[in-house]
Parts: sequence; structure tokens; C-alpha cells
Amino acid sequence: MNSAETPAPYGTGSQAGGAPSQPVPRIRTHHLQAAKDSGRRFAMLTAYDQYAAEIFDAAGIEVLLIGDSAANNVLGHATTLPITLDEMILFSRAVTRGASRSLVVADLPFGSYEVSPAQGVESSVRLMKEGLVHAVKMEGGAHYAETVRAIVRAGIPVMAHVGFTPQSEHSLGGYRVQGRGEAGRQVIDDAVALAEAGAFCILMEMVPADVAAEVDRAVSVPTIGIGAGSATTGQVLVWQDMAGLRSGKQAKFVKQFADVRSVLSDAARTYGDQVRDGSFPGPEHSF
Repeated sequence: MNSAETPAPYGTGSQAGGAPSQPVPRIRTHHLQAAKDSGRRFAMLTAYDQYAAEIFDAAGIEVLLIGDSAANNVLGHATTLPITLDEMILFSRAVTRGASRSLVVADLPFGSYEVSPAQGVESSVRLMKEGLVHAVKMEGGAHYAETVRAIVRAGIPVMAHVGFTPQSEHSLGGYRVQGRGEAGRQVIDDAVALAEAGAFCILMEMVPADVAAEVDRAVSVPTIGIGAGSATTGQVLVWQDMAGLRSGKQAKFVKQFADVRSVLSDAARTYGDQVRDGSFPGPEHSF
């Protein structure tokens, strides 16, 4: 693999001082594999619209995830379960239009792959053909290995998701850490089975850090963590959590890197005040 094929180290496509440079190649699955092989790390964020995709893409985020978390972060649902495949395709179209460099991955929503491998292939084809994504993500353990194989045989890269799987929250007893004690062996076995089935990456959510580290050693493909410690190849957060848009109590694994909620609140308040007192629009805003 030469330097023309591999962004090193995942450049942002601009030179010092903000001057545009040559276009940076699209991040591909083999770039993530190269990161794992060479001991480098990469970042992943959710995105659900054009502007978030543009901003995160330009900031050098290697992977953008159109998560089924759009259900509770955009559409106002209490869980990820209600979002439909058609809605995921709509969000995917917006993100893929806004991202020129990042690898774009979309979740297979609840109900779109559980019936059979054929259903999983059909749903994945729609996400790729209509949503224009580059890969799909699927929740579940080793029992979905055949579905992963079928999707990969169709030419669609699959990111596997193990540990806590939000689509199974009712059967798991709510939002709970998975893989503690002897249960850690199951997380490892699931990850190995899915990697052997052809998954190009293993995402682990809310699993003990030592279990995640063992998974990372057990599989040759890259790993991504969210609440899974620091031993994984990559990390992912929901962007509204990362940027401080969400209010209220945050999960233990969330770090807020900004306070976007306060910035937007202040801007809206100032806008409202200026409209009401007549100072906006001023002569400079009028024709």
C-alpha cells in the first residue's frame, strides 16, 4: 500500500493556514485495517445530517456512523427500536452527500435483518444503493454469523456490534454492562465468530475494558469501543453527547468536548431579544 492510497496520518485535506490542498483519498476499510496492523488509532462519530457530516469530515474524523440512535437523538423516541429502514436511508443520503473523505457506515435498524440472512442482504443492499453508504453495521452475536457471511458475499462490508446491543435492551434487562465475569467469554467468542464470518471491524459497547482488550487481541480486524476502555483501535461517540448538545445525566463513558447546547441557547435567546426590540433586522440586513 503506497502513500497515495493511505492518508497518513489521516490528513484533513487542508494545508497550514487553511489553504486547500489536493483532495484526500476516501477512507476505506483497508485503511482501518492498516491502522490496526500498525498500532494507530482512528475516531468515529455519529452523524445524521449534511452539516454534521461536512464538519466532522473536514475535522478529520475517519468514520461516520448513521446510527439507529437517530431514533432517540433526532426523532425524539425513547429507544432506537422504532426507527425504520426507510428513515435510515433518508438520514444516510444526507450524510453521504456531506462527507467527501470519511468512511460512512449505516446501522441496520431493528426488524431489518433478524428474519433471515436474505432479509439482511436485502436491507443492506438498500442502504448501499439508496443511502449510498460504504458499509453497514449490525448488532448481535455469533448466531448472526451466517447473516454476516451473506451480506459480505453480496459485496457489502459489515461492521459487527457486540456487548451491549441497544436493539436488544428489553431482553438484556435495560442499559447494562455486558461481559462481566464469566460472561466475558461469550463476548470474545461472539467477536471471533463474526470476524471469521467476514466482518471488517468489531464494535464493542459497554463491556469491561479487560474483555475489550482481550477481544482486540483475539481478532485480526480493527475494534471500536464505546464504553469499552482504551485498548480498541478506534473510539465512537454519539455526536450530541460528544459536543454537549444533550442535557441531563450522561453515560459514564461520555466525555463532552464542547457545550454546544449553551451556545445555541444563547444565540436563540439573543436572536429573539433583538427581533422583539426591533434591532434585527437592521439597515445592513435590508434591501
